[in-house]
Amino acid sequence: MIFVTHALPVNSPGEPLITRDALWGGLVRKAENALPFVPAITDCTVTERYGDTVFDRDIVLQGERFTERITLEHPHRVVFTRLAGPVLGTIANEIEGDTPDTLTLRFSFALVVAGEAGGSAGEQAHADRMTGMYRAAVAATLDAVRKIAAGASV
Repeated sequence: MIFVTHALPVNSPGEPLITRDALWGGLVRKAENALPFVPAITDCTVTERYGDTVFDRDIVLQGERFTERITLEHPHRVVFTRLAGPVLGTIANEIEGDTPDTLTLRFSFALVVAGEAGGSAGEQAHADRMTGMYRAAVAATLDAVRKIAAGASV
């Protein structure tokens, strides 16, 4: 199993200020339609709704198909539980900090790669690729939320 967690600061000097509420809104939009937020996702379709805070979606990530159950834990966490696809497990996007100066966006994942033994070199290579991709996804998410905060559409 692969476990990774990483946090990025939300607000940078010279960039539009992102509030906690704006960041939460961006994460919800990302959960609904990841295309403007995660460049590696080329298709994202909500397939089933179980209420206001839980729904399923199908995505294509780097050419591979996944089904994810999304759980919105307002106002601090979005959980993506992989139900089908070659990599299963849980991904979380968490808002940390109370003030604009301390606000961070943390991503964490605990995933199992089909066909790779736990602790194997193949699993580690996959973990390294995934870590880089998820760091890029978090940075792209923050960029999209900054654009929204500046009044642009994404």
